Amino acid sequence: MDEYYRFLHGKVQLSGDFGFEPIWTPDFLFGFQRDLVEWATRKGRAAIFADCGLGKTPMQLVWAENVVRKTNGRVLVLTPLSVANQTEREAVKFGVDAKVCRDGSLGSAKITITNYERLHYFDCNNFVGCVADESSILKNFDGATKAAVTEFMRRLPYRLLCTATAAPNDHIELGTSSEAVGELGYSDMLSRFFRKTKRTYTRRDEHRGEMWKIRDHATKDFWRWVCSWSRAIRKPSDMGHEDVGFTLPPLTTNQHVVKATTLRPGWLFDMPVVGLHEQRQERRRTITERCEMAAGIVEESDRESSICWCHLNDEGDLLERLIDGAVQVAGRHSDERKIAAFDAFQSGDVKVLVTKPSIAGFGMNWEHCSHQTFFPSHSFEQWYQAVRRSWRFGQKEEVVVDVVTSEGELDVLRNLQRKQDAADAMFANLVEMMNDELKIQVTPYTGEKEEVPSWL
Repeated sequence: MDEYYRFLHGKVQLSGDFGFEPIWTPDFLFGFQRDLVEWATRKGRAAIFADCGLGKTPMQLVWAENVVRKTNGRVLVLTPLSVANQTEREAVKFGVDAKVCRDGSLGSAKITITNYERLHYFDCNNFVGCVADESSILKNFDGATKAAVTEFMRRLPYRLLCTATAAPNDHIELGTSSEAVGELGYSDMLSRFFRKTKRTYTRRDEHRGEMWKIRDHATKDFWRWVCSWSRAIRKPSDMGHEDVGFTLPPLTTNQHVVKATTLRPGWLFDMPVVGLHEQRQERRRTITERCEMAAGIVEESDRESSICWCHLNDEGDLLERLIDGAVQVAGRHSDERKIAAFDAFQSGDVKVLVTKPSIAGFGMNWEHCSHQTFFPSHSFEQWYQAVRRSWRFGQKEEVVVDVVTSEGELDVLRNLQRKQDAADAMFANLVEMMNDELKIQVTPYTGEKEEVPSWL
């Protein structure tokens, strides 16, 4: 029977609690932040899906400090490159002893902050806990890096994931987070809760979101399982708290369409582009027109600072030349140069920053900037994260985003809007379903007197 019980235990969907009662709950946490930290500390291995500006950094620092005080061990905080120094500044602000390290050395601080690309310098045996900040970017890494992060965390008793875009395009992306916190693996989650919508032939096709749908009979069990190891929140009222101080300012999105001044090779007149290949050709063919439009918008803007998002190196180079005083951060630059440019923009020494969403689109708090220009792509997550660097809780001014595209890429813009609508609906449903699953129905005792049969 013992073997049978072990078999049944291996099939249990809900995770157990690996954590402990919080030791430190500082006063600087808001009510909803305190609730999330206390829950995550009791779980030990958890994920917090909180929207931009809700204070994921102080929450993860307090969680890490609790692990340090409980175990006297070390905690590693993984962040995007652009966020490491910012996290250290936040730690100083909140009185948490945490230091940035990029070479694997262990200093006096028990909380070490580094970027994902430097993980190979660290030995998991030196840590008892790990925080993955902006954890949704794990799926953007190559397979080796993603596997290394998952393997590093697999051996640790305490793990925390924090991100605003847990599953920007489809529920199946929750599998990445599940695997990292020690729940079901990605493939195991698919086989247990999902079904294929049609026959596929390649591995890439099989893992596209539209190929998988939640089984009708498994919907309740799926969300019950998800809320056993994660919490999702877009505003404090999602957890029963007041939204005072957490109201977003207006967001204005302006669309600018440029016309190509050159024809495609072999064409007598322009035609709408079809497919990803032609869209990429269109993007390269209209670099000059789009960059000149974006530069003109920035020059005419009355805002003190601007962010110009691009996707191609040629776009970034041209924008830097066209905009007076602009500083570009590109992939070819050293980590030191990138960090210096981000710090200069944060402090106001640089007024116009030119960079890619893949480089600086995650985690940065740039509430001081209320104007952006953006060249659209099919990636909704890049769009959402880039815009939310400025449009976030804490921003005081109206945020203006000028989207510059060409006639041939209008379908890209429409696809982006479709993904925006779908993501909004999905996150709203995620919050609603998780809250429904967490409700405990209590039947109050009415105090009615028992009726005794006459024959007794």
